[in-house]
Amino acid sequence: MMENGALLPMFYLPPVSYFTALNQSKPNILIEKHEHFPKQTYRNRANIYSPDGVLALVVPVVKGAKVHTPVKDVKISNDFAWQRLHWMSLQSCYRRSAYFEFYEDEFAHFYEEQFTFLFDYNEQLLHLLLKFLKLPVKPQYTNEYERNYPMLTDYRNNIHPKKNVPSEQKPYFQVFEERNGFLKDLSIVDLLFNQGPQSVNYL
Repeated sequence: MMENGALLPMFYLPPVSYFTALNQSKPNILIEKHEHFPKQTYRNRANIYSPDGVLALVVPVVKGAKVHTPVKDVKISNDFAWQRLHWMSLQSCYRRSAYFEFYEDEFAHFYEEQFTFLFDYNEQLLHLLLKFLKLPVKPQYTNEYERNYPMLTDYRNNIHPKKNVPSEQKPYFQVFEERNGFLKDLSIVDLLFNQGPQSVNYL
């Protein structure tokens, strides 16, 4: 059993607080693979900074039967061009940021190639983000769903769009800050595109 680490869900372009928790708990990181997929969470959405404030990017998922679906089995719905919409949003929101062009090419692949499963898509993005942040983490994965993990800090329900964001987050420059002030706990891409290689210092 892994000890003194963190249990984290698999998110889409996770918020800064996710990587703060991951950074503080490394290298013992366990990713939840068997929970039932909960709606309206960061598992398929990310918040970025648009000229009008927070903009939610939502990955559409296939509507399943009324039975609960394990998160590893949730399929992405490609019935409309959501990837093009997300990529255009990222470009329009961050083309003025200092480091967008630095990371652009490696992100573009995720908005050109279609993926079947949400978990696989998020997993590949997570590995890319860990590389950009230079965080030496090789996550392990749950083998089954367990309600309690006494030896780990459980973040499965703690990092949520509807819960208060951490008050101690270190501010950094944001492109549209002069319009709406500093917005806390946006997607990690907001930090990366604005701070680049220095991003890890804000976790």
